[in-house]
Amino acid sequence: MEKVLSIISIAFLILVSCKEEKKVIPQKEVQPKIVWQSYDEKEDLAATQQLEQDRMHLKLVNSKVLDKNTIWQNLESELDYFSEDDYNRLKELIIEQDIPTIQQHIKDDTFSYEELVKFYIYRIRKYESDNSLSLNSVISLNPKVVEQARVLDKKDKSTIDIYSVHGMPIMLKDNIGTAHMYTTAGAIALQENKTADAFITKKLIAQDALIIGKANLSEWAYFLCNGCPVGYSAVGGQTLNPYGRMIFESGGSSSGSGATVAANFCVAAVGTETSGSILSPSSQNSLVGLKPTIGVLSRSGIVPISSTLDTPGPMTKNIVDNAILLQAMIGKDSNDSASVPTTVDYISAIKNAAIKEKRFGVIKALLEDSIYARAVNKIKKAGGEIIEITVAQTPLPGFLSILNIDMKHDLPAYIDAYASANITIKTIEDAIAFNQKDTLVRIPYGQGIFEGIISDTTTTKGLEKIKNNLKTVASNYFDTHLDAHNLDAVLSINNYHAGYAAVAKYPALTVPMGYNDKGEPKGLTFIAKPFSEDKLLQLGSAYEQVSKERKAPENYN
Repeated sequence: MEKVLSIISIAFLILVSCKEEKKVIPQKEVQPKIVWQSYDEKEDLAATQQLEQDRMHLKLVNSKVLDKNTIWQNLESELDYFSEDDYNRLKELIIEQDIPTIQQHIKDDTFSYEELVKFYIYRIRKYESDNSLSLNSVISLNPKVVEQARVLDKKDKSTIDIYSVHGMPIMLKDNIGTAHMYTTAGAIALQENKTADAFITKKLIAQDALIIGKANLSEWAYFLCNGCPVGYSAVGGQTLNPYGRMIFESGGSSSGSGATVAANFCVAAVGTETSGSILSPSSQNSLVGLKPTIGVLSRSGIVPISSTLDTPGPMTKNIVDNAILLQAMIGKDSNDSASVPTTVDYISAIKNAAIKEKRFGVIKALLEDSIYARAVNKIKKAGGEIIEITVAQTPLPGFLSILNIDMKHDLPAYIDAYASANITIKTIEDAIAFNQKDTLVRIPYGQGIFEGIISDTTTTKGLEKIKNNLKTVASNYFDTHLDAHNLDAVLSINNYHAGYAAVAKYPALTVPMGYNDKGEPKGLTFIAKPFSEDKLLQLGSAYEQVSKERKAPENYN
């Protein structure tokens, strides 16, 4: 009996000891809040006045209407137990990694979707609260995104397709309709515009993508002021380039989409383009940017410039992510007259991509650019056939009138169909009058383009004539060489030929090509015939494999 009691006593002591030991396990401490504080911008602004490029002569850095602390305010409690150690543990597993790699980590239980989202929120707050590193790239964050990530973590991860947007934090340009966040187009007139999800937003959410936030942009998609800095909006302030903060242009108008992806604030982003607005910021931020053929992706629920030329498109760090994001957004939209169904599998299209025996039209005049010449040489060494071509700088008469007259009609149509009832402006005239009530805050660079819209007297009949003429001119501009030499693509730089691709309605893909002696990125841009996105992604993938040019911006590693 004594032996039994002894055993019971020992067991009891062990149990008590375990309980006591459990009690002394240190709990994770609540992490201190990181707070952004406004600062005197005079010195920074003065430095920009010494830059050669007039458009980099800045009048302000930060928005006069946005306290940046409100961007992450609703998510502060989610970061209470996410420490710098947690951030550093995840950093090398996430930074610069492609979607399949990140998805595989999650399948392997290396980290969760919740941790992935918290990592990006923490990183955004870390950099955007630091006035020496902030990029003003984010206008708002989705207050429900961590909660949405937790829901995904409860699902069976063994069936996850690693080539999918499932659980991936995606940033949307802030002219793309998104529930839970305002859709502002960067304009104070739309600062509290509550919208439903745009068609492409719905497509992403249906595949369990996590819309992490809204990216800054050139206000009204850079169709407001003449000669003003790209990437500026009254709501978001001045978007800055992580490769040369307050030195290099961020590119526009999808400036924030470019900066957030380049600085690894999200997995990928969606931008929009009318003429160069995806190609430019993608090139300037050393990204892969695709401007699809008009109709491949829906425009419904997106603040417009031109129903003739507008299109959204994916902006990513690599080709595979670009294909994955494009695949997730396709679909016929009955509310968009240009929308077309597609059955192309863009992800499969890039597998086994090769340059060998592909035919490229190389623009002779651009060979003076050493970075372009080096890229062409890499393609040649990889077995690509190089055909030097001479392209004339054919004028595009009436191009601006397409944008002017389309926006005059398309903006009221958008407001009527998608904007919330509290939005008081209904027309361009209303927007001009609204801005004139406080010019220093609302339009520090003026609104010359808006005023030009009103003064453009092009008739409906005249506009159709311009559209048809320019489509013919621009199509011939490319087809003369594509057809005569049986080319797979014409090679350009950045957004140099974006206007021609826009009115021809040809797709274009830019891929990181290198950096000049000051460290400013450049992109090699592939242009081909309509609905050849799969071919462009194949060519881009093959070039990416032989070039491997993208480098993360040094101060954002």
